[in-house]
Amino acid sequence: MSTTLGNGDDLRALETIRRGLSHSPELRQGLGVTLLLAVIATGGQVVVPIAVQQTLDNGLGGSGDAVDVGFVLRMGLLAGLAIVVTGVASYLMTTRLFRQGERGLATLRIKAFRHVHDLPVLTQNTERRGALVSRVTSDVDQVSQFLVFGGILFIVSIGQVLVATVIMLFYSWQLTLVVWAAFLPLLLSLRYFQRKLSTAYGVVRQQVGVLLSAISEPVVGAEVVRSYGVEARTQQRIDAAVDEYQAASTRAQGFTAFSFSLGGLSGGLANAGVLIIGIWLGFAGDITAGEVLAFAFLVTLFVGPIQMGTQILTDAQSAIAGWRRVIAVLDTPADLTDPGEAGRQLPPGAVSVAFRHVGYAYPGGPPVLRDVDLEIAPGTRVAIVGETGSGKSTFAKLLTRLMDPVEGQVLLDDVDIREISSAALRRSVVLVPQEGFLFDDTLRANVRYGRLDAGDDEIRASAEALGLADWLDGLPAGLDTRVGQRGESLSAGERQLVALLRAHLADPDLLVLDEATSAVDPRLEMRIGRALVRLMAQRTSVTIAHRMSTAENADEVIVVDAGQVVQRGPHADLVAEPGVYAGLHASWVAQQSATMES
Repeated sequence: MSTTLGNGDDLRALETIRRGLSHSPELRQGLGVTLLLAVIATGGQVVVPIAVQQTLDNGLGGSGDAVDVGFVLRMGLLAGLAIVVTGVASYLMTTRLFRQGERGLATLRIKAFRHVHDLPVLTQNTERRGALVSRVTSDVDQVSQFLVFGGILFIVSIGQVLVATVIMLFYSWQLTLVVWAAFLPLLLSLRYFQRKLSTAYGVVRQQVGVLLSAISEPVVGAEVVRSYGVEARTQQRIDAAVDEYQAASTRAQGFTAFSFSLGGLSGGLANAGVLIIGIWLGFAGDITAGEVLAFAFLVTLFVGPIQMGTQILTDAQSAIAGWRRVIAVLDTPADLTDPGEAGRQLPPGAVSVAFRHVGYAYPGGPPVLRDVDLEIAPGTRVAIVGETGSGKSTFAKLLTRLMDPVEGQVLLDDVDIREISSAALRRSVVLVPQEGFLFDDTLRANVRYGRLDAGDDEIRASAEALGLADWLDGLPAGLDTRVGQRGESLSAGERQLVALLRAHLADPDLLVLDEATSAVDPRLEMRIGRALVRLMAQRTSVTIAHRMSTAENADEVIVVDAGQVVQRGPHADLVAEPGVYAGLHASWVAQQSATMES
């Protein structure tokens, strides 16, 4: 299965709109009332040209040279009333479209964001972060802009064109043909421009994601950029992304400008044709002066929407391109399905672990784990060791169900991990990663990710249990200390301390650590090591060990080499026999000795 997100190019425009509306049912709620308001707003606009025609032909010239003041006043009041009704209807229609549009798109945004979290870890790792963010933010914003503003123009414009055409036919079928003939080239070319704009704005939306990634990565990694003096190279990458976005946007706007110019040309030809043919028909007695003047107003109602249609077409293609990208996210399968309420629950207490002929391979790659078959008894402290790339981290991801095995089963308390509800799994199993991610908030808020309802006393009790109370008291604002983005206000070791506090507060039955003390200085490591001994009591723990000191303190060591379990047993037994573990331990001891001598 591919782990990258599709771009949805196979979705046609109408199918994209249909799918988008299905994901945002709020957009269709009350649509009948909105359309009725649009009809009123459109119909009101043709009252003024009719009132002008009636005033000129009947109020000013209907009784010889006499002016029918009463008739003129009635027509004036009618025109004024039509303007007021049109304005109120337009306001109500706009308000309804705005509210329903934002409600529907909020639903779409939430669905997309939640689905991003449900995507496979591989998909999240291979897809540019900026591209994922842009699909939930700017792509949805494009849809919002079109539905709230372009949607209004579309509804009103279609109504104006239809109503204006009917009234024009009533006055003069000859002049109506002139107007339609002037716009025929533009109307016939709309399909061509629609295809070109669809392709062009699809590229624009894609380049937005590239641009966001190019800008966000060096901002997050500013320390690395400065440390290695690669500002120039980083700027080149950003400049290239900006240039590519500019080129894509310029190309798309070029099609828009050409179609808009063609609309202006058509409008000029229509106005000129109406004046010339209208005067000729007037001399022939086939049309009155009031009807010619009214026709000029109606042509304006006709020309404006047609010209605006080019901008609507542009917004529509950009919105559809954004909609496709959001739908592509929602269509990407989340391979870690949550059984929900139907899922199995785990009983409290230390968890037993079993791997039954487990195999795993990343898409398109060789096997990472092969036929792993083992059991871990409840309450056992296990260390997983092996060379880099041997499959240790994959082992941890399968155990915590960040990924599912390609072959075999992972069992917790004899229950297939895929059958356990996500809520129950997260209550019982906690992963402490090698680099604990911190959010831009207070220390208190970050620690509470272990248990959201924990109070300050419980957090302090966890700190005391881990021997970290003095560290906590030494922080500038204690639990109110701001950690900064990604925890950058804290040292790497302090970020690991927060991750350990989270884990202790969560009180899991199975604790999985990806060498959580690897970034901590030796003095702090010893203190945390003592705290971890207490933390691991009465629960099962599996540590992905990068330091042999961790393996030495474990009840049992599992040695992984080239994706297979090649040795297993206590440290004392394994180090005494020839094999992979003895070699790894000897290398580590030599490295430690060299470090101490230097």
